[in-house]
Amino acid sequence: MTLTHHDKIAVLDLGGDENRFSPAFLDEVNAALDTVVADGSHALLTTASGKFYSNGLDLEWLSANGDRADWYVGQVQALLARVLAFPLPTAAALPGHAFGAGAMLAIAHDFRVMRADRGYFCFPEADIRIPFTKGMAALIQSKLTPKAAIASMTTGHRFPAPEALVYDLIDAAAPEAEVTESALGLLTPLGVKDPSTLGAIKHVMFAEAVAALTTM
Repeated sequence: MTLTHHDKIAVLDLGGDENRFSPAFLDEVNAALDTVVADGSHALLTTASGKFYSNGLDLEWLSANGDRADWYVGQVQALLARVLAFPLPTAAALPGHAFGAGAMLAIAHDFRVMRADRGYFCFPEADIRIPFTKGMAALIQSKLTPKAAIASMTTGHRFPAPEALVYDLIDAAAPEAEVTESALGLLTPLGVKDPSTLGAIKHVMFAEAVAALTTM
């Protein structure tokens, strides 16, 4: 995981593997977000450097630590809530697959840009027999129309970029080499926003989803 800057926009690269949400991964993301807030960045862009943006929950860790399942889900949901109400403009640049909680992380951002020719955006829960928690469902439904929520949450469908664009799962599609630049292009014109004001606005906009994500 690396944190760099493009002008005053923080660019957090989640890494080059499946970027599953292990406890260590969650800690590292939160530490990076702490830095972004503290260093005066004007916006946040997250991306990845491999074929996955994120494959979501670390099911291997969860299987080996079943007695900590509630704690783990709480940590995941806390991160999703934090990004949803982040006090800066946010965009996710998706160079590859976004599955499950990885897709939830993307949907928690203000904007999403996806590679046009490869990769899928998918909530596979219906097919892998893992029901959405109330918080995760509230997050997704806070961002999607009822039609898009039904199409994505109840089917397990893998959306390539053109379909994801039709359902407003993403805001733009771009060639592989232009995904990050396209996402930066959504953030740069927004200029500087006061973090306390923007954070307060997002907390009001997404109050129900934030409450559902942070109440176990």
